[in-house]
Amino acid sequence: MGCLFCKIANKELVSEIVYENEAATSVLDIHPIAPGHTMVLPKRHADTILDLRDEDIEGVFAAAKQTTAVLQQAFRPDGFTIGINHGSASGQTVDHLHIHIVPRFKGDGGSSVHSVVHNPPKETLEELTRKITDAKALNAKPMLKF
Repeated sequence: MGCLFCKIANKELVSEIVYENEAATSVLDIHPIAPGHTMVLPKRHADTILDLRDEDIEGVFAAAKQTTAVLQQAFRPDGFTIGINHGSASGQTVDHLHIHIVPRFKGDGGSSVHSVVHNPPKETLEELTRKITDAKALNAKPMLKF
């Protein structure tokens, strides 16, 4: 059957295209949570951001920037929430990286990314930094598959 989002990004399936470049296609979400809710889909398959090829990063994020500019002109929102659900614990339901761009309006009932999780670390910032420093010292490679 193949990846649904690969087919959409490569225009094998019909969608409402907002923006496109060599690395990504931005399309209106078929289940929008706000007017103009758009997804940026890399054309080359990547399950998560850790699978995205280095040579595609610039194009994918350039598409996110240009898409945001188009949505700003079209909808004149008061702001945007831009995010990636990475892995099943975050709510990722399609195994193809996609960036959500959600126009936000005062009084829309939404909140910031700080409202997504209420699980503050028990460690101090210094302890968290030490874990990160240790991982970098090991020249950490991504541990994939969530």
